[in-house]
Amino acid sequence: MAVTGTAIAVAVAVPGSAGADDAPPGRTAAQGSQAAGGSGQQGGGAGDAGPPPGPAALASAPPEGAKGIGTDPLTDDELRRAEALALTPPGAAAQKNVEGGRGPQHLATELADPLPGEQSGGPRRAEVRFYDYGRDELITRTVNLDTGKVEQSGTQRGVQPSAHPEELREALGLILASPLGKGVKEDYKDATGKELTSTGQLWFNGDLYRTYREADVPPQLAECGEHRCVRLVTKVLNGAWIDTRNLIVDLSARTVTRVG
Repeated sequence: MAVTGTAIAVAVAVPGSAGADDAPPGRTAAQGSQAAGGSGQQGGGAGDAGPPPGPAALASAPPEGAKGIGTDPLTDDELRRAEALALTPPGAAAQKNVEGGRGPQHLATELADPLPGEQSGGPRRAEVRFYDYGRDELITRTVNLDTGKVEQSGTQRGVQPSAHPEELREALGLILASPLGKGVKEDYKDATGKELTSTGQLWFNGDLYRTYREADVPPQLAECGEHRCVRLVTKVLNGAWIDTRNLIVDLSARTVTRVG
């Protein structure tokens, strides 16, 4: 296994939007950080996914398409409709995604439980979760797919669901753009004889860096848990592993820190 790193903690700021002011450990949402494939309900795969979509389009919800029945998983049409409906409340355009673009970062969309007393065959609802990087807030909205209305909406700070593949891709991009990514590029060239110039040349996976699980947290990462921080594992496509586990990315502040 190629190794990139030392025992010294170093923080490196990466070009991009600055860190947010407040907050989010706790409840798990999107578990979609698998390297290949991934479910539509939770956001797809990581390492071999296509280029991430651009900033969230805050357009009107699409018309109803194919619908599931009862507790059937949400169809692709329902997933698209639920996300669009959840983006309609005022203020969504002012929120920020992981790249600093317009609209919050989508994390997961899941079928919501029926309300107490509702009979089977009642309205289908979806719970949609977003993360606003402008305020470091988790946003959860429940939409009624029959009426097209947002029935519940709430925000939380100090709650960090699992990372979405788009967040992991952005984290890898920040590593490659930082001085601390030099070792990753050298390991890639040693393994392949080629230059590493884009995230698409690597398989990657990962999840949140949770400070309460760590024995020694550098001061530069003290805000992780309030900020959204991730740790990656990477490898050459169909090839050798490249150890990036000692590089922690604070996606809120857009910095890369090496840990021991």
